Amino acid sequence: MKIKCILALFGFLFISTAVAANQPPSTIWVASDNAKLKADWKSSSATLAEVSKGTVLSVLAYQEKWYQVKLPNGKTGWIYRGKVSETEVQKTQGKEEGGSVGGLLGDLSGSNIRADNTDSSRSIRGLSPEATEYAKQNGTPQVYRNELDKVIDRKVSPTEIDQFLKQGKIGEYQE
Repeated sequence: MKIKCILALFGFLFISTAVAANQPPSTIWVASDNAKLKADWKSSSATLAEVSKGTVLSVLAYQEKWYQVKLPNGKTGWIYRGKVSETEVQKTQGKEEGGSVGGLLGDLSGSNIRADNTDSSRSIRGLSPEATEYAKQNGTPQVYRNELDKVIDRKVSPTEIDQFLKQGKIGEYQE
């Protein structure tokens, strides 16, 4: 009898731990400049509001990669998990209108994609001085280097990113 009680207690503790591990966090932060609060947990549902990066959200529920949240002003709705972070995010300070936001693929906060800080900053700056010198020493034609500079200087707007994600049915658009 004693062994059955111990096994039952162990089973109960194991199940409660597993259930608790699958619970969504109680607080999340908006990690993307173009996050939309939706009426339902589908990208095709009506947009209720645009939520600023760094806004703290209270989590009410979680469904199919979407959080049901409550904004500080009391409004509730659904937000895609790729637009939020479980760690605090700094608020955006004066984004330029029509400027590039987060590069080609936008802000990947909340994503499982990770990059070394050195690699990321080098990508943002373009070719390193070492790579430029290597190209000169190895006779890479100037026309190729000029074309590469054009690619590196390319800016992508938030609207273009959103259209790309919709067309490819990526992230929140994969209904």
